[in-house]
Amino acid sequence: MNDYHILVVDDEEDLCEILKFNLENEGYRVDTANSAEEALRMDLSSYHLLLLDVMMGEISGFKMVSLLKKEKKTAQIPIIFITAKDTENDTVTGFNLGADDYISKPFSLREVVARVKAVLRRTQQEETERKPELLVYKTLTVDIAKKKVSIDGNETPLTKKEFEILLLLLQNKGRVFSREDILARVWSNEVYVLDRTIDVNITRLRKKIGIYGKCIVTRLGYGYCFESE
Repeated sequence: MNDYHILVVDDEEDLCEILKFNLENEGYRVDTANSAEEALRMDLSSYHLLLLDVMMGEISGFKMVSLLKKEKKTAQIPIIFITAKDTENDTVTGFNLGADDYISKPFSLREVVARVKAVLRRTQQEETERKPELLVYKTLTVDIAKKKVSIDGNETPLTKKEFEILLLLLQNKGRVFSREDILARVWSNEVYVLDRTIDVNITRLRKKIGIYGKCIVTRLGYGYCFESE
């Protein structure tokens, strides 16, 4: 299972299930909705990619995307249209709305999977190139450029390792990192570091960040993650 979460929106339930099955076989987490109205009631900001049919009920795929692009929290979600409408005007409309790709029915499942991989790879690269200078979770702020952490506007002094652990976990909320993962990413090529070192730094970090310490959760047998309250 990888970290990508995909939503398939199509009024053909069978097609939704087929796409869900094949994308899950590729390791993606996949949800489905059978109308734009149903999809708009969901937390769309949690998805890394939307696969949308164009012709759906009262709210078309085009209209749904125009609504998403107006909202800051959903404006950057990659969109792939999947539709029987394959005229040049429809394709141009889709791309003008901000779609990342456009697949015409009938299509091969291999093609869909390949297009999904390509869009996710491209958008991930773009996100990496425009990494934010600030990471904010409620009143906890991590200034990546200045290497500072503040809570309610007050600076919280952290050691270099504590800062890097917090940054790693906060940048990947919900993802569990084993001690080995943290050692490799934070301590890198340092010759000899005990697993216990991770636990000690985590314990200190939890105390220093106060009420947010409980967000750093231990997954017994697996490692640590930052979970939203």
